[in-house]
Amino acid sequence: MDAPGVFDALGPRRPWGAIVRLLARDERMFAVLLAGVMVGGLATLGLVPLRARHLVDVYSLVLWFAAYKAGVFALVTVHPRATRAIFSCALAVDLFLVFCLLYLTGGGDSYYYLLFFPLVAVNAYYFGGWAGLLMALIAGLLYWTAAWLALPHVKWTAVVILMALVGLPAFALGHVAERERRARAEVERLNAELMGTLTRLQAAQEELVVAERMATVGRLSLKVAHEVRNPIAAIELNAEMLGDIVREQPGLEMGEAASLVAAIRDQVNTLDALTEEYLAFARFPRPHFEEDSVNEMVVGLAEFIRPLATRQAITVDVKTDAAIPPMTIDRTLLRQAVLNLIKNGLEALAQGGTLTVTTRLVDDAAVIAVGDTGPGITPEVGRRLFEQFFTTKPQGTGLGLYISRQIVEEHGGALHWSSEPGSGAAFTVRLPVKRPERV
Repeated sequence: MDAPGVFDALGPRRPWGAIVRLLARDERMFAVLLAGVMVGGLATLGLVPLRARHLVDVYSLVLWFAAYKAGVFALVTVHPRATRAIFSCALAVDLFLVFCLLYLTGGGDSYYYLLFFPLVAVNAYYFGGWAGLLMALIAGLLYWTAAWLALPHVKWTAVVILMALVGLPAFALGHVAERERRARAEVERLNAELMGTLTRLQAAQEELVVAERMATVGRLSLKVAHEVRNPIAAIELNAEMLGDIVREQPGLEMGEAASLVAAIRDQVNTLDALTEEYLAFARFPRPHFEEDSVNEMVVGLAEFIRPLATRQAITVDVKTDAAIPPMTIDRTLLRQAVLNLIKNGLEALAQGGTLTVTTRLVDDAAVIAVGDTGPGITPEVGRRLFEQFFTTKPQGTGLGLYISRQIVEEHGGALHWSSEPGSGAAFTVRLPVKRPERV
């Protein structure tokens, strides 16, 4: 029963709300204010009796003046960007109309010079204090000209007094208006900064919630990966023992069983490698830097993977630059980073090809390059190449390249890639010979 009454109470306010929204912009409010003081002033002065020869149809004049002000309001509403030009033209028209009224209603004896007060004051509020002084000067000259054209004349003292009485309040009002506009602009700027800060804080809070969830998932995944290692080791050991037993038994069925056991061991090894890679990512160790040879590390890696490459009909070409001096590196971590790059090259050469591993000294940096003659990397894949958990491999974790780049950056270096689809890919590790000290 209460709801209708509430809506009934709110209903009559809707037109007023529309009017408030219409007058929300400063230029529209100024147009209404100027129209009010000028039309009201004209109507009020129309009550003063004039001499017979100076009579004018004040009623019609007020109506026409109100229509003219309504047109100014419409122009400001339709063309808000031209507001200043519109008000400047309206000011010129208003001054001219007051001058005409002075001339037609007795010159120096006319009371219509009083219209200069609201006209100059309100325009000074919009255009500023110095513009108000200029308008007061123009108003005094117009008053003197109208009195000169339509007797009686007015003395310069009266003109100067008019200028002072109109100009000084106008200057003060314009100065206050300028300070108010500056203060409002500062408040709006601070409000915009505050809103931007609140938006960033809200985004940061949302990111923090996501990060907390991811951290929880990461801790849980790390525990799962750690607990899975023991069963994997047991399965691998039992599969190896079962393979030995099967190989000792003759027969066709035993040969098939041996193949199945070998397949089980391959999958177990794959799962073990994935687990180790995830654990390496989750528990990334702090590097321990010691002086070592990059060339020796690269040659050792090439010899390590050469048997596997030979089984895949892959040629491994290794070239080192003897000019590279001993460097301060973490051999274990850097070896892992380069090994990840080499593994990617071997997987890209599943049908055979050439894997090239080279080192060279370029300026003050040691460059390790791993290239292959495989199918290359498409631009779509290249844009996400170093993202966590992004992979194109059926059994990949999407962490190998991410870990490699992290290790290289820990050494103060950079990891880049280049490729042309169909012409292979190359990964380049650039390490400064003198590692920059971190604060």
